[in-house]
Amino acid sequence: MTTTITAQMLDTYPKDLGGVDRERMRACIDECLECAEACTACADACLSEDMVAELTTCIRTCTDCADVCGTTGRVLSRHTGYDANLTRAVLEACATACRACGDECSQHASMHDHCRICADACRRCEQACRDLMAALG
Repeated sequence: MTTTITAQMLDTYPKDLGGVDRERMRACIDECLECAEACTACADACLSEDMVAELTTCIRTCTDCADVCGTTGRVLSRHTGYDANLTRAVLEACATACRACGDECSQHASMHDHCRICADACRRCEQACRDLMAALG
């Protein structure tokens, strides 16, 4: 497996991460950033579909999810002055956004491959957020 930039940055962080499971943290950050990209691309692809009017909710849900995932990835990438309560709240919000977007995109997945791909990314991100929350206790 190729070492991601996320893993490299976690490995080179100069202070103790306070017992945070680095692998779960890495997985969650990477999944959040990947999901943000998938949701952004899916919303854009939906805008190019002939039936764009029928995809309004999907576009909105993808756009919201992209914003929440991107923010979550950035918040998780900052370790100085760590706030466990904020981290849990951000992770919960991200998991919720991913569930909503995954559900919405799944409704269109049989007709639009970009929605299928996005739904899969959302499910992986939701799980990574839940796994990290469980590890945080």
